[in-house]
Amino acid sequence: MNIDEKLKPFKIYLRNNNNFECEPQTTILQASINEEKVLEHNCMSGRCRSCKVKVLEGKTIDTKENTILSEKEKKEGYILSCISKPLSNVKLDIEDLGKIKLNKVRIVPSKIESLRNISPSVIKVILRLPPNSNFNFLPGQYVNIIKGRIRRSYSIANNKRADNKLEFFIKKVRNGVMSEYWFNEADEDDLLRIEGPLGTFFLRASKDTQDIVFLATGTGIAPIKAILEQISNNDSYIQNKKVLVLWGARYEEDIFWNPEGTNNIKFIPILSGKNVNWKGKTGYVQNILLSKYNNLKNVQVYACGLSDMINSSKDLLIKNGLKENNFFSDAFVSSN
Repeated sequence: MNIDEKLKPFKIYLRNNNNFECEPQTTILQASINEEKVLEHNCMSGRCRSCKVKVLEGKTIDTKENTILSEKEKKEGYILSCISKPLSNVKLDIEDLGKIKLNKVRIVPSKIESLRNISPSVIKVILRLPPNSNFNFLPGQYVNIIKGRIRRSYSIANNKRADNKLEFFIKKVRNGVMSEYWFNEADEDDLLRIEGPLGTFFLRASKDTQDIVFLATGTGIAPIKAILEQISNNDSYIQNKKVLVLWGARYEEDIFWNPEGTNNIKFIPILSGKNVNWKGKTGYVQNILLSKYNNLKNVQVYACGLSDMINSSKDLLIKNGLKENNFFSDAFVSSN
C-alpha cells in the first residue's frame, strides 16, 4: 500500500443510511461536525458519555485513555466518538441529528452586565455581547467562558439573546480557580470571551402523545430553564403534551428559581438533604419520576446535572421501559 492510500479518508456509516468521510487523524465526532452529519455530544473531551456509540463494523482507536466506559462496554463495542479515530471504514449504531443545523462555533468578546447572588452558593451572571456579534444558539446549549488562559463551560440559562445578553447560573466550586474570580474578583464591565455555541442538549421532535420530563440537579436547571422558555412560547408544541420538571437540590435555599410565567408546565422541587420544615417531595429526581409513571414508553426525558445522576437515571429509567433514544442528557463534569 502506498502513502496516498494510507491517507485516504475512511467512510463512517450510520443507522439511517447517512454516511460521511473521516480522515485517519480526525476523531469521528469532529468529522461528523465537519460534514454536517452531527452526532450526539456535549463535552467534546471524553468525559460526559454523551457521545457513547456502539461500533457495529470496523475498527477504531482512542486518541487518549478512555476511563469513562467500563471494560464490559468496551468489549461490547462501545466507543466515545469524540476521542475515537477510525482505523477502517466503520458502521455505527446511531443516527445523526437529521435536519437540525448547529450554529457555527465562534469566539466573541463579552462584558459582564451584572452579577447577583441567588443562593448561598450560586450567582446569576449576565454577559453583554457586542451589538453586531450575531451570536445565535439553540436553547439548552452551552458556551466556554474564557478569562485569560482559564476556560470553563457554562450552560446558557435564557432562551433568546435579548438585547445581546446571555444569562448563566454559576455555582461556587471549592478551590476552583474560576470560582475565585466569579465570587471574589469579578466586576461589572469586566471583559471576557465566550466560545460557542456547544453541545447537542436541546429540544427534539416528539410525537403528540409523548410527555416531556425534565430532570435537573443544582445548576443543571440552567439549560432546562432555557428550553422551558422556548416551550412556553410555543403553544402548538405542548398543546397535547404533559410537561413535568423535577429539580433536585440538597436544601431549600438551593431552589433559587421557579418556572413562573411558563404555561402548562408542572414543577416539582425535590430535596435530598435534611430539611426540618420542608413539606414537599424528598429523595432523588429519577425515583420521583418513577413514582409518577407506570409506563415510560411514551415519555421523552431531558436530564442535566452531575454525571452520577445522569448515569444512574438513564440506567434506571431504561430498565423501567424508557426507550434509550428518548433520553437526552448534559452531564456536568469537573474541569480538573
